[in-house]
Amino acid sequence: MDWDKLRIFHAVADAGSLTHAGDKLHLSQSAVSRQIRALEESLNTTLFHRHARGLILTEQGELLFDATRAMAKRLEAAEARIRDSEDEVFGELRVTTTIGFGTLWLAPRLAKLYEKYPDLKIDLMLEERVLDLPMREADIAIRMKEPSQADLIRRRLLGVRIKLYAAPEYLDKHGTPQSLAELHDHRLICQSSRAPQVAASASLIQRLFSTDVSSHLTVNNYFGILQGVIQGLGIGVLPDYLTEDFPQLVNVLPEEESGEVPVYLAYPGELRHSKRVEAFRDFVIDEVIAYRRRNRDEQG
Repeated sequence: MDWDKLRIFHAVADAGSLTHAGDKLHLSQSAVSRQIRALEESLNTTLFHRHARGLILTEQGELLFDATRAMAKRLEAAEARIRDSEDEVFGELRVTTTIGFGTLWLAPRLAKLYEKYPDLKIDLMLEERVLDLPMREADIAIRMKEPSQADLIRRRLLGVRIKLYAAPEYLDKHGTPQSLAELHDHRLICQSSRAPQVAASASLIQRLFSTDVSSHLTVNNYFGILQGVIQGLGIGVLPDYLTEDFPQLVNVLPEEESGEVPVYLAYPGELRHSKRVEAFRDFVIDEVIAYRRRNRDEQG
């Protein structure tokens, strides 16, 4: 198949429009249409259903788009490796992690990384969905469990436990529960047990709700839970990594906590020589080491 026609097909499939693809490729709509028609003739199949709202891939078109998407990801990886300088760190780095860890731990620390590498461009993608690193949906990931793909380089960063926290003002007004049974008189702020989250957190939430909590607020990420706790809405179920930046929070019922949740950093093996990945990895590891040291000093 003609590489140029495949490139144009990929742009059209991605945009869902001949006009938008043409704008991206700096080609006229008629030129794009001719190339698509020629590709369909060479394959003896129809790749798009055409209708008033745009283009929809046929089953055969979906198969070809899967192939061109994989090719595009591989080409992006090759381009990233080629563009990496031996002495400089620059360019875009796509980082994915959970909403909670990204907003509450990682983002507040990124100023230090930018101070050292001002030409770095980080695309921080925060979502609970696990992005496919080998398919280059992201360059590097920080996740709350060990990645399963065999072709990833991974490193365990730290262990996190989920605990109960409240604002001092809330406890002054409503009292501090001394047992699980006393949670009945408080509002619990947590993720829904049906929300995508680590098993350890879900298990803790199920245990807490077994006490017949009279009032609760569920939020689908830890940032929202933290805001509720700070505003004195109730007692929140939160990861312990945020206590360094929010020392005013009080750990309620300290014996009630989740099992340890491992936090891993991972990236594709083909990016092992990327200067951008190396710079980000070393930055995160240094921050984790400093975080652990401060925690030890406080506990000591």
